[in-house]
Parts: sequence; structure tokens; C-alpha cells
Amino acid sequence: MTTPKLLIGCIADDFTGATDLANNLVRAGLRVVQTIGVATEPLDLAADAVVVALKSRTIPAADAVAQSLQALAWLRAAGAQQIYFKVCSTFDSTAQGNIGPVTEALMDALGADFAVATPAFPDNQRTVFKGYLFVGDGLLNESGMQHHPLTPMTDPNLVRVMQAQCRRRVGLIDHAAVAAGEAAVRARIAALRADGVGIAIVDAVSNADLLRLGPALKDMPVVTAGSGLAIALPANFGIAPSTTAAVLPPAQGLRAVLSGSCSRATLRQVAHFQAQGLPVRSIDPLRLASGADSVDQVLAWAEPLLASGPVLVYSSADASAVESVQQQLGTQAAGSLVEHALAGVARGLVERGVRQLVVAGGETSGACVQALQVSRLRIGPQIDPGVPWCHAPSDVPGQPGLHLALKSGNFGSDDFFTKAFAQLA
Repeated sequence: MTTPKLLIGCIADDFTGATDLANNLVRAGLRVVQTIGVATEPLDLAADAVVVALKSRTIPAADAVAQSLQALAWLRAAGAQQIYFKVCSTFDSTAQGNIGPVTEALMDALGADFAVATPAFPDNQRTVFKGYLFVGDGLLNESGMQHHPLTPMTDPNLVRVMQAQCRRRVGLIDHAAVAAGEAAVRARIAALRADGVGIAIVDAVSNADLLRLGPALKDMPVVTAGSGLAIALPANFGIAPSTTAAVLPPAQGLRAVLSGSCSRATLRQVAHFQAQGLPVRSIDPLRLASGADSVDQVLAWAEPLLASGPVLVYSSADASAVESVQQQLGTQAAGSLVEHALAGVARGLVERGVRQLVVAGGETSGACVQALQVSRLRIGPQIDPGVPWCHAPSDVPGQPGLHLALKSGNFGSDDFFTKAFAQLA
């Protein structure tokens, strides 16, 4: 079957970030399919954009580059006219990467001498001004992200953060240029190029800024951004917003929530779910490590409750609790232990009839989707900014597929878990 010619080919560095990006592309009118990893064959679904979801945010930089270039090769073969490297709206990374190394590898492969980078997502209160990233009214390093267990963000100056990861010079397209519109942005790009700059952080404090920025990027081979910029690019291809792009099959089956995120937003969501009197079960990494808790025990708890409504299984904890566990088990070991357990629970819940599943946390979502052997997702309607419902078709003819919501830890209102199921119903 002939692969559809794609307008935008996207490479996301985690699974929730992929659906976050796909959500904004769908809202802007594109038909979007998300693949879990790089597809091994052409798509058999009509799509204007494909988002390749990788689990590359926290792996060694060389591995992230290799996986991203593999995704690029597939997207170029599918005819993608522009490449979008999706990173987190909090620019999650380390001094070594992986945002800079992957951006430069994509530029090299595409022969691009200039690229922009902006994690701005005003709908979720991520804004960039004078190169500094704000989360709500505070700087990135005051938002709780300074305590992230894998990618603590302690510097809000994105020019400095990006420069530490890149061999090209990194500059800034400030708000004055963005506010003045397309011509001013193009002039600023030309001036930066003439000054030997190869990558520029871009200010944006509103959706209007992103919409002004979009036309100036029409001919740029690759952009690096959070999902916010996605609202501005489809218009470059003559696409207008349409609700038909977000239609999914009707929902069926039982409901459950899995949460591995330790963000402040997710902790509030777990508390809200529990306050509604709905059943919750925590997973303790120390008990897992000692063999005192198990996936089978969690599933035995959940099974008789599922028929009455959604259940929540979580490992989410505050920063001090996470730090204590990491000191005893090691950062990587603790994370891997919890991911493996939640992935096993996801598999067991689906085997028991769950067909509506919300997963909170990027690393957790990646582990669960891989455990469920989901290979592609059709992107549906938005639940909250950055989080859509998705549908994974069944490989068995006549069998219902699986509705999934993969939520970035930082996203969503306090009532997100209950609201998600109400919307799908």
C-alpha cells in the first residue's frame, strides 16, 4: 500500500510528549497517527502528520541521536515536508542533552544551517521571555522541576541550557521581533545567520506570538519545540481547524488509571481521585524491592472493583519521599523497578477487560505502551491542554481497541482522572 504523503513528520522524545504534540496538530485540523517507535512498514491509515514516539529523553545522547535519525529516515521516505522535533515544555534535559545533540543531528542530516527551538506552550502556562522559561508566574527552576528525579532543571535561561549541549552557536529571537510579526522574525533570523548563529531560542508568551512565528518558519527544514508551536504550522500547508480530525470509535470496556509521575499536578490529581471515594492502591518501591509487594497482588485487589468504576494504581510521591527511595535503591534502579511494575499492571488490567486507560507520567506511559505492544494510535479529542484521548486498534478482527490517555506529569486539572472518563462516556 502506498504511504500517504505527509505534511509534517514529528519525532517526540517521550510518549506523553508525542500525544501532547499530536493533540495540538489535530486541533489545528490535521489527521494524525502516532507510532510507538519507528514503524517497520508504511502506514495503512490516511494521515496528514505522523508523530513517531520515542523513549529517548533520558537515554545516552548517542542512542537518542541514533533513534531519532532512524525516525527521520522513515518520515522522509513517507514524504514529510517539514520535521518537528518535539521536546518537553519544561525543556527536560541534562548538560549533555538530549535536546541539543538530536537537534544538531537532524540539522546535519537535512542540510539545515539554521533551526529554532522554543518549548513555549501558553495554554499550559509555559512561556519564554528574553530566553527565560517560565512555568506559570515563576521561573523554571522555581517550579518544582529543580527536583525532577531524572532531569532536574536548575537554570531557566534556555540559551545557556541549549549552548551547553550544542557545538553550533545558540542565539535568541526575542519578543520584540516575534511581536512585530513574520518580516521581523525573518530579519532577525538573517541577522543571526550572518553572525554565525545556527540555533535560536524563540520567545513566546501567548498563542498570538506562536501564530505570528509560524509563517516565518514555513521553509525551515526542522524545528525543535514543545507542542505549542504545532498550532501555528498547519496553516502553512493551507490546513484549517476542523473537529472531524479528532473523531474516534465509541468507547467500551472497563476503566483504570495508572500513575507513576511525581509532579505536583499529578499528586493533586491522585488526591482528588481518592477524595471522590474511588478505589486507589499505592505501589511502594521499597516493598517491590523486598518482594513484599507484587503485580499479582495489585491485580487481585483491582479485579473485583473494576466492574463498579475506575480504579487508580499509583507510585506517585512527593520529592522528599522520592529522594529517600533513590538514596536506598539508586535513581535508575528505583525508576526501573516502578516502571516495570506499572507496565505489568497495565498488561494485567487489559487482560481483565480494561479498554479505557489513563496513564500519568512520561516514563510510565512509555513502559506501559511498550508492555501492551501498542504500535500506533489515532489521536482524538482533547481532555485538557496537551492531553488527548487516543485509540489503539485491535489486531484481532472484530475485537474492540483500547482508548488511551497518556498524560505528561505536569499537565491537567486536579479533576483530570475523573473528567477524562466523563468526556469519553
